[in-house]
Amino acid sequence: MAEALILDSEAVNALAQPRERKALASRAATVLRFAFERRALIRVPAPVLAEVCRGTRFDAAVNHLLNNRGICVFELTRAVAQQAGHLLARSKLSSAHAVDAFVVATALQFETALIATGDPADIRRLAAPFSRIGVLAL
Repeated sequence: MAEALILDSEAVNALAQPRERKALASRAATVLRFAFERRALIRVPAPVLAEVCRGTRFDAAVNHLLNNRGICVFELTRAVAQQAGHLLARSKLSSAHAVDAFVVATALQFETALIATGDPADIRRLAAPFSRIGVLAL
């Protein structure tokens, strides 16, 4: 297993639309550079795309980001989906937080992971039992 940086919807949006989210984009870009320097795997959970893809205008910027060789979409599997459901149950959160749970479940697929997020409270709640997951608020 390897070290990974997991990007949530806010991190993807910030990197894809830096002019619209200047401060957030600056912090996200710094984290991304650090991950590249450490040769960490950079992953975007597939369910995140449901939150950030909103038509041609938005998709072009997201696709440009995802065409970067170092950033890959982490495909949703049955095991990851079930683990996300278990995280929701353990944290007593509704399915309204499903994408956050998919982000944390993706992080659990790696030896250590850092989640770059614009929603640190919910991500921290879901990731609390796992010391190998760090949460970085953008």
